[in-house]
Amino acid sequence: MTDSPLRLAVIVGSVRDGRLGPTVATWFAAQAIVRPDLVVDVIDLADVPIGAAAPSMSVPEPVLKALGELTPRLADADAFVVVTPEYNHSYPAALKNAIDWHNQQFHAKPVAFVSYGGISGGLRAVEHLRAVFAELHAVTTRDTVSFHGAWECFDDAGQPKDPVGPANAAKTLLDQVTWWAQVLREAKATNPYTA
Repeated sequence: MTDSPLRLAVIVGSVRDGRLGPTVATWFAAQAIVRPDLVVDVIDLADVPIGAAAPSMSVPEPVLKALGELTPRLADADAFVVVTPEYNHSYPAALKNAIDWHNQQFHAKPVAFVSYGGISGGLRAVEHLRAVFAELHAVTTRDTVSFHGAWECFDDAGQPKDPVGPANAAKTLLDQVTWWAQVLREAKATNPYTA
């Protein structure tokens, strides 16, 4: 067993103008960064200029450069938290495209979700993402953090108006994702995972 901190990649899935994603991700990262068992890396897909370029054999140079920065960060992560809105009952196209460029970077690693949206709080997006990550041999955690009516949930300083409920949900999520990350890291050290 290793005592070194786990690397948690927090992926901001929305790239739209005026998005709430960075507010939600910044709040969540602050919940995670205080834990001594975690090193947090926030990956904002708006800063990863792959656009709509789909995975292909002839990758445009700007996309290749962006992937050269993104792919090692995903590979280094022991666990992931995806921060996603819900667009048309699902998750953003930019998030799907970033996932589709990668595969083995997610193998035998846990993925948890922080979602936000209208009445459903982004939970329909999360259910779609669970199937995608299962195909990538990832393990998704049961518990999530979900902001229903998200635009009304945060104050001007970017903090939840109800600090207790979301903080409790974040703790549960972080406890689960770190448990899985530790167990899977130890298992892979003695018995490498093959897909």
